[in-house]
Order: sequence, then C-alpha cells, then structure tokens
Amino acid sequence: MQNHRKALLHLKRDPVLSQLISKYGVIHYSKSRDYFKSLVYSIIEQQLSNKAAETIYKRFLKLFLHRKFTPELILATPQELLRGIGTSWAKARALHDLSQKVLDKSVQLENLESMTDEEIINHLTQVKGIGRWSAEMRLMFSLHRPDILPLDDVGIQNAFVKHYSLNRKRKNFSKKMQKIAQNWRPYRTLACWYLWKSLDNA
Repeated sequence: MQNHRKALLHLKRDPVLSQLISKYGVIHYSKSRDYFKSLVYSIIEQQLSNKAAETIYKRFLKLFLHRKFTPELILATPQELLRGIGTSWAKARALHDLSQKVLDKSVQLENLESMTDEEIINHLTQVKGIGRWSAEMRLMFSLHRPDILPLDDVGIQNAFVKHYSLNRKRKNFSKKMQKIAQNWRPYRTLACWYLWKSLDNA
C-alpha cells in the first residue's frame, strides 16, 4: 500500500488503532496479480473457516495437472466433481459461472486496475456467488485499494464490538461503525487489517 508511513501516522490518532499498531508493528500483505485465482479462492472460502477453506482449496488444486487451473479447465470439470471435493452446489455453479464470464469477456479482470472501487464491485458481482463482501475482499487483498470498509464482514463487526463497545443487536450498528471509521479515511483498508489481526488470538 502506498504511503504506508503516512497512513500509520493518520490511524494512530485513533487510540484503539494506536495500541494495535504499537502491538503488531507494520502489517503488509503481498498484492495479488492473479485476479482469477484469487476470485476462485474467494468463492471457495465463503462462509468457511480459514482451515476448512484451505483444505477444500487443496483438494480443488489436485483436480488439475500440476495444480494449475484456467477458466477452460474449470468449465471442463463437471460440477458433480467440484461438489465431490466439499464445495456446495452453489459454489460449484459459481466457479463455472465465473469461468464462463471471464471467457466470454462479460467479466474483464484485466481492466480492474482502471476501475473505481464501486465499478469493480458492480463488475464482479455479475458472477453468481460473488457478492459485495467477496468483491470487497478482492479490493483489499488483491488490488490494495486503500479505503475499503467491509461492513458485512463478521470479523470486522466482532472487532468493533470488542474494541469500541458497540452492540451488534442495535439497529444503528452499521451506522456507528461507519461513523467511527470516518476518521480513518482515506486508509480504512489498513485499519481493517489491524482489526482482523487483533482477533487472531482472541
């Protein structure tokens, strides 16, 4: 992420984030350039623990020679076989739909860099099984867009409950999250990386 030092100084104005930054130091994730691969993993990992997602993804890779897959190879793999490695039928259909849309150019991954955040979300959610959350994860971890706040992410919600004493049962829970995070702009992505990190040993 660009201007990392500037972002950290900005976020340290928040007492909670200041403590987390002091505790964990610099957090940085490698930027993914293989957007198709990252979207495939995003579909597989939905609603699963990290461990379960990794297990199924390893089974998925074993379906292909040298563990290399392409849209063509995924489409040539029957959905029944994808279901057999532990994915749901919905995810098997989503993997086929993503592959088909990449091949017919309905989804143009090579153009993502030139799109705005909302344009990317709208573009990716054309695919069955890719919702706003999945698109936001790709914005944060593949494209390193600096100012993403995934309000529907359970981990981020848990962090707001833990660190900011919010009540997720209140109707204004999301609005309060947004209000707190407003002070983090334009570095909300980095702030969220620290909030996730704070839950690792929770």
